[in-house]
Amino acid sequence: MWSWLEKVIGTYDKPLVLTKEYKRARTKRGRYKGDDKSTKDINEAWVGGKAPKKKVYKIGGKRYTLKKRIKTR
Repeated sequence: MWSWLEKVIGTYDKPLVLTKEYKRARTKRGRYKGDDKSTKDINEAWVGGKAPKKKVYKIGGKRYTLKKRIKTR
């Protein structure tokens, strides 16, 4: 009955996962790794093997994708 309260307070057994962060893979020298195009199912450029999905915005009936992140305050 009070399981929602246990989740809020923190006595719930399972930890709550709110967001999944994606992280770029790096080489031993600290540079970004590239993707190997011969493997279609795994993306080596990202940790975990999957790249984040691109966000598509609709403005006035047209579809746009952001190439760079916009810094907000």
